[in-house]
Amino acid sequence: MKAVIQRALDANVTVNGTETGAIEQGMVVLLGVTHDDTEEDADYLADKLIHLRVFEDNNGKMNDSLKDVGGQVLSISQFTLYADTRKGRRPNYLKAAKPEQAEALYDYFNERVRQQGINVETGEFGEMMHVQLTNAGPVTIILDSKDR
Repeated sequence: MKAVIQRALDANVTVNGTETGAIEQGMVVLLGVTHDDTEEDADYLADKLIHLRVFEDNNGKMNDSLKDVGGQVLSISQFTLYADTRKGRRPNYLKAAKPEQAEALYDYFNERVRQQGINVETGEFGEMMHVQLTNAGPVTIILDSKDR
């Protein structure tokens, strides 16, 4: 499971012109799932996300976590994180999990973050989404559950 995390001052997502999620200070999470991912992978990423110290403390140092600052999460499913671009010019997505598996783990990940008291807003799985955010920093970090 992979996540691209961007620290944001604010963010929102729309589907077919309707806003489905919006946050103020927090993180935008683009989450991709591959075939051999399990709930353990989602647990690892959820825990890492919640406690990652990427927000500035009173001294201007990145010492505070999402929990410390009362931040929110805008979570977006992102199968293209598993694009294979080694051959040709058109990416293939064979490494991305099938939609049923991916959606179940995406939902599980979001619920695990919510269980830690974090507000999680989402787009709509499998839909074309427009995501807007105001990067803070910018701070962008890539997490991969296989790195544990």
